[in-house]
Amino acid sequence: MKKILVVEDEDVIREFVVINLKRAGYDVTDVPNGEEALRIFEEQNGAFDVALLDIMMPGIDGFQVCKEIRRRSSSIGIILLSAKSQEMDKVSGLMMGADDYVTKPFSPTELVARVDAIHRRVTMVAGRAEENSVLSSGPFVLNLKSRSLHKNGQEIDLTQVEFQIMEFFMSNPGSALERGEILNKVWGEGYFGDVKIVDVNIRRLRMKIEDKPSEPQYLVTVWGFGYKWNA
Repeated sequence: MKKILVVEDEDVIREFVVINLKRAGYDVTDVPNGEEALRIFEEQNGAFDVALLDIMMPGIDGFQVCKEIRRRSSSIGIILLSAKSQEMDKVSGLMMGADDYVTKPFSPTELVARVDAIHRRVTMVAGRAEENSVLSSGPFVLNLKSRSLHKNGQEIDLTQVEFQIMEFFMSNPGSALERGEILNKVWGEGYFGDVKIVDVNIRRLRMKIEDKPSEPQYLVTVWGFGYKWNA
């Protein structure tokens, strides 16, 4: 069963989201605030595939819930719901470990499509448990079975989106990859969101893998086009 945690303080919106996700085949647990979300997440030992978090909530807001859930699980998919369209809300959420964001108001079709895309990615990564493939490039070793990345023998903790980005780059060393190509590969074709989500995730990934993130050596920008893996 596809398990999702929905955190939204507005009852009407939460009920709307729950109804549509249940129709799409999800096992939905819904709560009205961040405190309850963290309690449920702890009680169920993080046994969710996806978390859908409203940003603007009293008490513990969606950013804080996102940060705490991501600290406890690198594999869960996290989508933020925001009533704002400001770029900084989106960037802040992604930098805290979210995989995607949906701006209110949204249609049922868009919401379910975005959740489905995240769920497919989580399921695909989990299915790698039977694979033994290892990708090596420079000081990096990416193990598809253990879903781990090591640099000079030191493990680097990745979200499932970051893992897929690394796999795509390490599978295509030296190739300039266009932003849209990365978006389609990692987020899926027909993705509703903005291609800028690629840039934010690259920035977050550089903070983990580069010696000097402001002067990237491995994830190199190809100006006006995209990025290239250079290791």
